[in-house]
Amino acid sequence: MGPIDYLIVEYPGNRMTGEGLAALVDLVDRGVIRVLDLVFVRRDQDGSTTALAVADLDHDGELDLAVFDGASSGLLGEDDVEEAGSILEPGCSAAVLVYENLWAAPLAAALRRSGAQLVASGRIPFADFVSALDEPDLSGGLAETES
Repeated sequence: MGPIDYLIVEYPGNRMTGEGLAALVDLVDRGVIRVLDLVFVRRDQDGSTTALAVADLDHDGELDLAVFDGASSGLLGEDDVEEAGSILEPGCSAAVLVYENLWAAPLAAALRRSGAQLVASGRIPFADFVSALDEPDLSGGLAETES
């Protein structure tokens, strides 16, 4: 198996448009990821959370997520859905996605066979990446030219 990740994507004001779903389906179709769990949750103004059913998110008459209906590996429990809902702003909804990175499975298998072990993992937030790219190089090192 490849590494397993999760995402919680918040939709302010419960405005799930369905935009981005084609990209998710494409990743699955190309074998890049495998969806293990997909759950939708809403946090009401009073702070309570509710699991949502698969829906026609872009209101075109088709169930946008029908291909994922019933996607449940058992990794997400009710307490996980409740916790995901608790981090949302009141009046917002979220998609909770657990997926396997199929692209990494051959690499992971080869590393395990060689006796290698993963000792750290993480993710650099996109905003941090963009910020680092925008910062000028103040070190004067390699960027400096000789006169």
